[in-house]
Amino acid sequence: MRLTTKGRFAVTAMIDLAMRCAEGPVALAGISERQKISLSYLEQLFGKLRRHGLVDSVRGPGGGYCLARPTSELTVTDIIRAVDEHLDATQCGGRENCQDDERCMTHELWTTLNDKMFEYLSSVKLSELVEAQRNRMGDKVVVIQDRRRANSRSRNKTVALSG
Repeated sequence: MRLTTKGRFAVTAMIDLAMRCAEGPVALAGISERQKISLSYLEQLFGKLRRHGLVDSVRGPGGGYCLARPTSELTVTDIIRAVDEHLDATQCGGRENCQDDERCMTHELWTTLNDKMFEYLSSVKLSELVEAQRNRMGDKVVVIQDRRRANSRSRNKTVALSG
């Protein structure tokens, strides 16, 4: 499988975007900082994602990118294809000229692997990746101790606030 950094970064950036876009457009500079991906590289990737209808751009102050479709309608394969990534484990690109312009002995093996990879990545929705990431991160909870005196008795309350 020839999944390069381009495909990996595109999927990572789309997860980041999906996790934050409910609050409005997400700036690429923020994604760049959080994910440690070059801003210029993200600009190239998001240009391709926009041309393929996966994201929309919003110009001006407070601008950035939003998802063009619900996360439940976007698959990993959609993202990888949008950034011109090819899923191909064969050395011949499927042309069956692997060895001296002939089909190699393992061509069917790699072709089957291609099919399985495509099938799997097509089954993984962006919504699932976002949910898994949120579960992994958990809710950031700030615990505040309330040590006020009430009714001349000391009470010790713990209050959890989502952050």
